[in-house]
Amino acid sequence: MARREVPSGVSVPVRVRPGAGRTRVGGRYAGPHGPALIVAVGAPAVDGKATEAVRRALADALGVRPADVALRIGATSRDKVFTVDAPAADLEPILARLLGA
Repeated sequence: MARREVPSGVSVPVRVRPGAGRTRVGGRYAGPHGPALIVAVGAPAVDGKATEAVRRALADALGVRPADVALRIGATSRDKVFTVDAPAADLEPILARLLGA
């Protein structure tokens, strides 16, 4: 599974595709942090714009507030890990659907 429960929330590995034609959350990528959720955003990979767009898109896809999603690893990488402050039991079915499991 692409998430691990951590003391401050649920860890979600993400593979970022910046500069996409539209925002899309879904699909699986075999990343360095385990199976990662693919998030495509229109924002460029400049000055953290893509990372912020991914944070907001991930929050929307998971049904949580953007403030509940924080970058933990990978500020300058396409492979990132976000922490989502929500119960794992609530996120598990959503993540499974988004990963195509």
